[in-house]
Amino acid sequence: MQTLAHFGDGGPGPWILLFPVMWALVIAGGVTLLRRTVRHGHRGHGRTPATEDDSPVTVLGHRFASGEIDEDEYWRRLTVLDERFGRTGRRGAA
Repeated sequence: MQTLAHFGDGGPGPWILLFPVMWALVIAGGVTLLRRTVRHGHRGHGRTPATEDDSPVTVLGHRFASGEIDEDEYWRRLTVLDERFGRTGRRGAA
């Protein structure tokens, strides 16, 4: 075991370079993971835009659910969206 720990005149062997390489890989992996998390949609709203439908009707529903708009305003705006995007009646009923 002493031959692995000491190389030549008693200094550390070439295996000592393994530790900096391992730390570089760990740091590079952490940076990559952090970039992916930030880039692919964590806006701080608890939503992931990559998987969520951002249609006007969906956005309106989220605003109503969060309490930004009341029920009357929700139905008024939904009626306008229904006329514009071709849906008919309340809740899409014909």
